[in-house]
Amino acid sequence: MQGHGYGQPVKQPPHTAWLVLLRVLFVALGILTIGFLAWAMLLRLAAVTRRSLDWGLFVAVLAADILGIVLLAAEPGDDIHTAGGYTGILLLLGALVATTGYYLAADIRHFLVRQQAYRAQQQAYQAQRQAPAYGYPAVATPYTAATVPTMPATPTAPVHPVPVHPAAPHNPPVVPHPPVPRPPLATPPPQRPAPARIDQVRAELDELSDYLRRHDGQEGGR
Repeated sequence: MQGHGYGQPVKQPPHTAWLVLLRVLFVALGILTIGFLAWAMLLRLAAVTRRSLDWGLFVAVLAADILGIVLLAAEPGDDIHTAGGYTGILLLLGALVATTGYYLAADIRHFLVRQQAYRAQQQAYQAQRQAPAYGYPAVATPYTAATVPTMPATPTAPVHPVPVHPAAPHNPPVVPHPPVPRPPLATPPPQRPAPARIDQVRAELDELSDYLRRHDGQEGGR
C-alpha cells in the first residue's frame, strides 16, 4: 500500500531585493520621462497580477499619455501658453502621480500575499512529509522515546473458551389450553332410614317382648 501523495511545492516568489530594484527602476523611468512612460509601470503590474482591472488601468493611462503628448506637440513654439498645452502637461503629470502611487501599493500587496501563501503551503507540505504514511507505524525519535513515559502493561485474566452446545431441534411451542370449568357436584340429600328396616326392628322388639312374657308366665306357674 502506498501513502498519501505529496502536493507539489508552490513556486517561490522573487527575492525582496529584486522586487525593490524593479520598483525603483520603473518609477524612475516614469519620473525621468515626465510621465511619457508612466504606462510602463501598469504594464508590468498587469503582467504580474493578470487582473482585468490592472489591464484596464494600463489602457487608460496609455491613452492619457498619448493624448498629453499630442496636445503638447500641437503647441506652437517652444513655450506652453495655450490651454491645450497646459491640459497636456496636467494629463502627463496627473497620470504619473496616480500611476506611481497605485503601482507601488498594488505591487507590494500582491507579492506580500503571495509570500504568505507560499510560506503557509510550505509548512503544510513539510507537515505532510513528516506524517507517517498510511499503513506504516510512526518511527519514534530518541526525543519522544526519552520524554514520553511508557505505562506498564496490566495483567489480564485468561479467557476461557465458552462451550458451544448444539442447538436443539426446532419444535413448535406448546400452547397450554385453558382448563375447562366443570360444574360443581350436587350434594345428595340426606337419606332417611328405610321404612322396612324400622318395621323389622319393631318386629324383633315385639318378638322379644312376647318371649319375655312367656318366660315370666312359666316362672309364675311353678
